[in-house]
Parts: sequence; structure tokens; C-alpha cells
Amino acid sequence: MNDKDQVYESALKGKRIPVLTLDNKWHRLFNMMEPDKILDDLENQVNTLLKRQGKLNTESKSLKIIKKKLMDEIVQLMDVNDKTSEKKTEENRRLIEECNEKLEEYEDELLEIPALIQEVNHKLMIRTMELCYDILRDNTKDIEEIAAWINQIRVEIKKNIVRKQEKEIKNYELYSFMHDLLGPEVMEIFDMKYNPIEEMLKKKEALNEKR
Repeated sequence: MNDKDQVYESALKGKRIPVLTLDNKWHRLFNMMEPDKILDDLENQVNTLLKRQGKLNTESKSLKIIKKKLMDEIVQLMDVNDKTSEKKTEENRRLIEECNEKLEEYEDELLEIPALIQEVNHKLMIRTMELCYDILRDNTKDIEEIAAWINQIRVEIKKNIVRKQEKEIKNYELYSFMHDLLGPEVMEIFDMKYNPIEEMLKKKEALNEKR
């Protein structure tokens, strides 16, 4: 057992673990995980044991019904004294004995199954915890890397905003100077795609509206 498993075992100590394959919450968790052979095998083992338990309970009930019917027939035949009745009574007794043997086998197995289910279910819980830990660890690493990238981009954005503003101010100053010297024709002379003065006025208006 590795250190992580010991931590998981300690966390589960004294806690009542539900049968995971019958738990909707576990199935939602299961669907969030990548395919895992160990997890699938343990899930199948638990389900197989549950099916066997259900089958044994059903067959035990059926055998008890059959046994009661056979015993009732024996009681009814007690007042009849002929060979056919004796033969039928003997046959019923033989069948009752077979029912008893089978019921005893089923009861022994039914006593063992809960412990087996608990054992495999415990392993399934441990494996689930291992996979959850791996997902949480990987996601946390990605979250930290993405957060660092976002912070870096924010820094770059702030730098570029400052650079953009500086260039806009410089364009405004240069354009204003040339406009004063050459007049409105400066737009055509320098093939300007936008008027820095108009752009500056638009920004001032936008700021005033926000305020």
C-alpha cells in the first residue's frame, strides 16, 4: 500500500460507504472520469455480486414456497392409506430434503456475499478517490498555468493600451501642428485614414457620457 492509499484508508475509516454502483452520485462522478480498466473491473465485480445476491434471495423464496406446498401435500396424504399415497409421500419427503440442502447452500452463500460486496466496494471507493485526485491535481495545474497566462496577457494589454494612447497623443500633436501650418489639406497630403483630432474628440465625448 502506497502513501496515498494510506491517506485514503484513513479518510474512510469509520465511515459507512454506500454500495457505489447503486448510488446516483457515484454514477455522475463515474461519467466525469476517463475510462479506467481497474475501475470498470471493480464495478463489474460489485454488480455481479449484487446480481448473485438477488438471484439467491429469489430462488430461496421460490424453494420455500415449493417446500411448503410439498409439506401440505404430505399432511393431506396422511389420511390416505394406499401405495400411491405412500409413494407420493416418500417422493415429497425426498424433494423436501433436496430443498433443505439447497436452501442451506443458499443461506451459507448469502451470509458470505455482504462481506464480499463490502470488500470490493471498498476497493472501488479507493480507486475512485485515486482517479478523482489525479483529475483534481491535473486540473489545478492547468488552472494555475491558465491563470498565469491570463495575468501575463493582462500585463501585455495594459502595456499596449499605454503605447496606443501615447501614439494617439503623438499623432494628435503632429496632426495639429501640420494642420496649423498647411490647413485642412493635410489629410490628403499625408493620406490619413482617420482624423486624430476627430478621434480625440470622440473619446472625450465617450468619457463624458460615462461620467
